[in-house]
Amino acid sequence: MLSDTYRKKTPHPFLVANMVKRASYVSLQSALSHYGLIPEYVPYVTNVTTGRPETIFSSIGNFIFKHIKTALFHSYKYIELGEGQSAFIASPEKSLLDLLYLTPVSDSIHYQNELRLQNLEALDIVKLFHLAQESKSQKLLRAVKNIVLQVNEQHG
Repeated sequence: MLSDTYRKKTPHPFLVANMVKRASYVSLQSALSHYGLIPEYVPYVTNVTTGRPETIFSSIGNFIFKHIKTALFHSYKYIELGEGQSAFIASPEKSLLDLLYLTPVSDSIHYQNELRLQNLEALDIVKLFHLAQESKSQKLLRAVKNIVLQVNEQHG
Protein backbone atom coordinates (compact mmCIF):
# COMPACT_ATOMS: atom_id res chain seq x y z
CA MET A 1 0.00 0.00 0.00
CA LEU A 2 1.17 3.51 -0.75
CA SER A 3 2.06 5.90 2.05
CA ASP A 4 -0.44 8.63 2.99
CA THR A 5 1.45 11.17 0.87
CA TYR A 6 0.87 9.24 -2.36
CA ARG A 7 -2.62 7.90 -1.65
CA LYS A 8 -5.63 9.60 -3.22
CA LYS A 9 -8.04 7.97 -0.76
CA THR A 10 -7.77 6.01 2.43
CA PRO A 11 -8.69 2.36 1.95
CA HIS A 12 -11.68 1.15 3.93
CA PRO A 13 -10.64 -1.23 6.75
CA PHE A 14 -13.00 -3.94 5.39
CA LEU A 15 -11.26 -3.78 2.02
CA VAL A 16 -7.84 -4.02 3.68
CA ALA A 17 -8.95 -7.06 5.70
CA ASN A 18 -10.15 -8.78 2.52
CA MET A 19 -6.80 -8.05 0.87
CA VAL A 20 -4.71 -9.23 3.83
CA LYS A 21 -6.33 -12.67 3.72
CA ARG A 22 -7.97 -13.31 0.35
CA ALA A 23 -10.16 -16.24 1.39
CA SER A 24 -12.06 -14.32 4.06
CA TYR A 25 -15.12 -12.15 4.59
CA VAL A 26 -15.98 -9.52 7.21
CA SER A 27 -18.30 -10.94 9.87
CA LEU A 28 -18.89 -11.14 13.62
CA GLN A 29 -18.90 -7.84 15.56
CA SER A 30 -17.54 -5.79 12.64
CA ALA A 31 -20.39 -6.73 10.32
CA LEU A 32 -22.99 -6.53 13.10
CA SER A 33 -21.83 -2.99 13.88
CA HIS A 34 -21.81 -2.13 10.15
CA TYR A 35 -25.46 -3.24 9.91
CA GLY A 36 -26.42 -1.37 13.11
CA LEU A 37 -27.32 -4.56 14.98
CA ILE A 38 -25.03 -3.83 17.94
CA PRO A 39 -24.43 -0.39 19.47
CA GLU A 40 -20.72 -0.75 20.18
CA TYR A 41 -17.84 0.71 18.23
CA VAL A 42 -15.56 -2.14 17.12
CA PRO A 43 -11.87 -1.11 17.11
CA TYR A 44 -10.73 -3.99 14.90
CA VAL A 45 -12.01 -5.78 11.81
CA THR A 46 -13.13 -9.35 12.39
CA ASN A 47 -13.09 -11.71 9.44
CA VAL A 48 -13.95 -15.37 9.01
CA THR A 49 -11.67 -17.65 7.03
CA THR A 50 -11.17 -21.35 6.34
CA GLY A 51 -7.44 -20.69 6.75
CA ARG A 52 -5.36 -20.27 9.86
CA PRO A 53 -6.69 -17.96 12.56
CA GLU A 54 -4.50 -14.97 13.29
CA THR A 55 -4.46 -11.43 14.63
CA ILE A 56 -2.61 -8.67 12.82
CA PHE A 57 -1.84 -5.30 14.37
CA SER A 58 -0.61 -2.64 11.96
CA SER A 59 -0.55 1.09 11.35
CA ILE A 60 -3.47 0.72 8.92
CA GLY A 61 -5.66 -1.21 11.35
CA ASN A 62 -6.11 -4.24 13.55
CA PHE A 63 -7.48 -7.40 11.98
CA ILE A 64 -8.68 -10.62 13.56
CA PHE A 65 -9.19 -13.70 11.41
CA LYS A 66 -11.25 -16.52 12.94
CA HIS A 67 -11.23 -20.02 11.50
CA ILE A 68 -14.51 -21.61 10.51
CA LYS A 69 -15.08 -24.97 8.88
CA THR A 70 -15.51 -24.99 5.12
CA ALA A 71 -19.14 -26.11 5.29
CA LEU A 72 -20.02 -22.86 7.11
CA PHE A 73 -18.08 -20.55 4.77
CA HIS A 74 -20.97 -18.97 2.82
CA SER A 75 -23.70 -16.30 2.87
CA TYR A 76 -21.49 -13.32 2.20
CA LYS A 77 -21.70 -10.76 -0.59
CA TYR A 78 -19.62 -8.11 -2.27
CA ILE A 79 -20.84 -4.79 -0.83
CA GLU A 80 -20.09 -1.24 -1.98
CA LEU A 81 -18.41 0.69 0.86
CA GLY A 82 -18.20 4.08 -0.83
CA GLU A 83 -15.47 5.91 -2.75
CA GLY A 84 -15.33 3.07 -5.29
CA GLN A 85 -14.37 0.50 -2.67
CA SER A 86 -16.07 -2.86 -2.03
CA ALA A 87 -15.49 -5.84 0.23
CA PHE A 88 -16.89 -9.27 1.00
CA ILE A 89 -19.19 -9.04 4.04
CA ALA A 90 -21.45 -11.66 5.62
CA SER A 91 -25.18 -11.05 5.56
CA PRO A 92 -26.58 -9.72 8.87
CA GLU A 93 -27.98 -13.16 9.68
CA LYS A 94 -24.73 -14.98 8.89
CA SER A 95 -22.69 -12.43 10.87
CA LEU A 96 -24.79 -13.15 13.94
CA LEU A 97 -24.60 -16.91 13.42
CA ASP A 98 -20.80 -16.78 12.92
CA LEU A 99 -20.49 -14.92 16.23
CA LEU A 100 -22.77 -17.37 18.02
CA TYR A 101 -20.96 -20.35 16.49
CA LEU A 102 -17.49 -19.13 17.46
CA THR A 103 -18.39 -18.00 20.99
CA PRO A 104 -18.61 -20.56 23.81
CA VAL A 105 -21.96 -20.64 25.68
CA SER A 106 -23.50 -18.23 23.17
CA ASP A 107 -26.81 -20.09 23.32
CA SER A 108 -27.44 -18.72 26.81
CA ILE A 109 -29.91 -15.88 27.28
CA HIS A 110 -27.36 -14.13 29.51
CA TYR A 111 -24.77 -13.97 26.69
CA GLN A 112 -27.33 -12.84 24.14
CA ASN A 113 -28.51 -10.06 26.46
CA GLU A 114 -24.89 -8.90 26.76
CA LEU A 115 -24.78 -8.51 22.96
CA ARG A 116 -27.41 -5.78 23.30
CA LEU A 117 -28.82 -6.58 19.88
CA GLN A 118 -30.80 -3.72 18.37
CA ASN A 119 -32.70 -3.03 15.15
CA LEU A 120 -33.75 -6.68 15.08
CA GLU A 121 -36.35 -5.85 12.44
CA ALA A 122 -33.39 -5.71 10.02
CA LEU A 123 -32.89 -9.45 10.50
CA ASP A 124 -34.65 -11.90 8.21
CA ILE A 125 -35.80 -14.38 10.88
CA VAL A 126 -36.70 -17.05 8.32
CA LYS A 127 -33.21 -16.81 6.79
CA LEU A 128 -31.62 -16.83 10.26
CA PHE A 129 -33.49 -19.98 11.23
CA HIS A 130 -32.76 -21.64 7.86
CA LEU A 131 -29.01 -20.94 8.19
CA ALA A 132 -29.02 -22.34 11.72
CA GLN A 133 -30.77 -25.50 10.51
CA GLU A 134 -28.32 -25.82 7.61
CA SER A 135 -25.39 -25.70 10.05
CA LYS A 136 -26.70 -28.81 11.86
CA SER A 137 -25.52 -27.21 15.11
CA GLN A 138 -27.85 -27.75 18.06
CA LYS A 139 -26.19 -24.83 19.85
CA LEU A 140 -27.06 -22.47 16.96
CA LEU A 141 -30.64 -23.74 16.83
CA ARG A 142 -31.06 -23.08 20.58
CA ALA A 143 -29.49 -19.63 20.20
CA VAL A 144 -31.73 -18.69 17.26
CA LYS A 145 -34.85 -19.79 19.14
CA ASN A 146 -33.86 -17.39 21.96
CA ILE A 147 -33.29 -14.57 19.46
CA VAL A 148 -36.67 -15.21 17.80
CA LEU A 149 -38.26 -14.87 21.27
CA GLN A 150 -36.42 -11.54 21.70
CA VAL A 151 -37.66 -10.31 18.32
CA ASN A 152 -41.23 -11.31 19.16
CA GLU A 153 -41.02 -9.54 22.54
CA GLN A 154 -39.74 -6.33 20.90
CA HIS A 155 -42.34 -6.32 18.16
CA GLY A 156 -45.25 -7.83 20.06
